[in-house]
Amino acid sequence: MHILVTGGAGYIGSHTVKDLVKARHQVTVLDNLSKGWRAAVTKARLIEGEITNQRLLCELLQTVKINAVIHFAASSLVGESMQCPADYYANNVTGSLILLEAMREAGIPYLVFSSTAAVYGEPVEIPISEDHPAIPTNPYGATKLALEEALPWYYQAYGLRYISLRYFNAAGADPDGELGEVHEPETHLIPLVLKTALGQTPEIKIFGRDYPTPDGTCVRDYIHVTDLAQAHILALEALAGGANPSIYNLGNGNGYSVLEVVQATEKVVGKPLPKTFSRRRVGDPAVLVASAEKIKRELHWRPCYSDLHTIIETAWRWHQKNPLGYPKIGIYPGS
Repeated sequence: MHILVTGGAGYIGSHTVKDLVKARHQVTVLDNLSKGWRAAVTKARLIEGEITNQRLLCELLQTVKINAVIHFAASSLVGESMQCPADYYANNVTGSLILLEAMREAGIPYLVFSSTAAVYGEPVEIPISEDHPAIPTNPYGATKLALEEALPWYYQAYGLRYISLRYFNAAGADPDGELGEVHEPETHLIPLVLKTALGQTPEIKIFGRDYPTPDGTCVRDYIHVTDLAQAHILALEALAGGANPSIYNLGNGNGYSVLEVVQATEKVVGKPLPKTFSRRRVGDPAVLVASAEKIKRELHWRPCYSDLHTIIETAWRWHQKNPLGYPKIGIYPGS
């Protein structure tokens, strides 16, 4: 198939693009490069543009024979969404609806949607399954849920078949060493810890040590980015094979505390790392762990890099080779 990947120059998107090409799909990437990187797209055509540009989308989808869309493009920082909810609704909701309309006009029948565990809000049970109440506590989760709520109506009225993937903490790097994780600013735990290991930051800041967890720090479910990429491909191929619309969690089902991640990183890099403790961040639940039994059962998804040491080791190899991140070719985040 010929797949349009929105946000395909970003962290998860670029890993998915690489694996789509490996699986012999043709890929076109649409990315505004506000968070993505030109250098991360090496095996696909890259078009720079906004998903809010309806004319661009319609021209692209109607002139290129696109068979399906994998939709990553979104604003995705919880804290930022609390400060700028209007931006998140404009990009994540309005932009996504423009994309759906362009798909409808072009007759594209399949969508794999990159959603998030943030739709669940404060968990009432652990592990979190797909039928857990969806009550988001921030605009990021609310905007993702808003599109999820629109998709069944698009299926009923227009026949648009979709699979929505709600995932937890993406981590790690391409095992081949070509791709890695770079954000500006960086907010994810593992790359922040690795920046301290590289001497780029003076210490690791840990927010909260009084949570009701074994060591007092937050517990999260980390899933390797390559396992995430494979799940998107399985979802795409399931839709093409006639699967009905569905929602799936993606996670390992194992929780690791912030301190456990730091300690595992210290073992990988071979030295202790300086750390300090700060107050809890507003809105951080104590424990977020997924149940991914549904996607394992229905799509036969099996994570290959579920061990925390392996996740950190792949990230460390990439960061050692690329301590400054991707080469800043042309337009890049912050330009």
